[in-house]
Amino acid sequence: MSPDDPARSGPETAPGHTGSTAPHARVPARKPPPPTRPHPHPAEPPAEISVPPGELEAPVTTWTDHTADRPISLTAPSGIDRAAHHRLDEAWLAAAWSHPTTRCFVVSGGQVLIDETSDGRTELVMTPSFEAPLTEAHRYFLGKDEEGTSYFALQKDALPGRMDQSARPAGLREAGLLLSPRDAGLMVHAVALENWQRLHRFCSRCGERTVIAAAGHIRRCPACGAEHYPRTDPAVIMAVTDDEDRILLGRQVHWPEGRFSTLAGFVEPGESIEQSVRREVFEEAGILVGHVEYVASQPWPFPSSLMLGFMARAASTDIEVDGDEIHEARWFSREELRAGFESGEVLPPYGISIAARLIELWYGKPLPKPGSAL
Repeated sequence: MSPDDPARSGPETAPGHTGSTAPHARVPARKPPPPTRPHPHPAEPPAEISVPPGELEAPVTTWTDHTADRPISLTAPSGIDRAAHHRLDEAWLAAAWSHPTTRCFVVSGGQVLIDETSDGRTELVMTPSFEAPLTEAHRYFLGKDEEGTSYFALQKDALPGRMDQSARPAGLREAGLLLSPRDAGLMVHAVALENWQRLHRFCSRCGERTVIAAAGHIRRCPACGAEHYPRTDPAVIMAVTDDEDRILLGRQVHWPEGRFSTLAGFVEPGESIEQSVRREVFEEAGILVGHVEYVASQPWPFPSSLMLGFMARAASTDIEVDGDEIHEARWFSREELRAGFESGEVLPPYGISIAARLIELWYGKPLPKPGSAL
């Protein structure tokens, strides 16, 4: 199942990358052909990286320097210290909540209120704590900034009424591209906690309803004493290229015609991330992968994924899609992808997804925004 699959992500889903079925719903994997020697990656991996004939395993190197000029969405330094050591200090939390400089905002169903400022910026709508809607249990401490201002998120069944004519509700896929690093960091933290809190209200050990602790970061079972922590599901997402420097992109069955993105899928139990990259690409597109390079990660709380981005080198080129989740996969040269964007035949992934940045690392420039002209 894809990290963006509706059955896993809840009501707010949008294509950011392709993906495979989850371990408990996996379609039978095809028996792989005899492995071939992978080709070296164009990013000139260190000389010590070599793959003996007949082997498809290779060490993972990193591309993190290549994202420094334009950070992955939702990963830029936010300036917020999560101050986790305060989460169990009820006296400190009470004092922080009542402090006049404290700011808070409501999160509901993955949405918050945002507003445009007079100078053209977009901000989270935050209020002093003494003006906040009443809630005790669903009040989550997010951290404090360099000035000592504390920030809280309040989980409610609905967002408050619009505070003025310009404030409006927005989900992370939209707001994440508009907000400052500070506000985006606060929002992704709050949305991830809210998703986990809504989906994990009962103890997985005994079935009793759990109670919130640690300022929203733990749920405790009053019956058996078990403690439950926010869930994070690792998923790999990879831009696969071949000897001709073409990129492999796929389209999920439920995506609109022309929407293409990188392949992706969840890491299975007992599996390394390198193994997951190779397995997912072969299961979804029938392509063997050799060399793998780690690029960057991205929090993806839809509802609880951590996307691990890679560049990967294909050791074969004959495509055979699984037909269950991946409807179509194609090799694109840069010229073919550019022509597809210009004609509208190919729609790019949404800009907030790490998928777009992985493609851009190969493409050489920013992708057009969905619905916009080049």
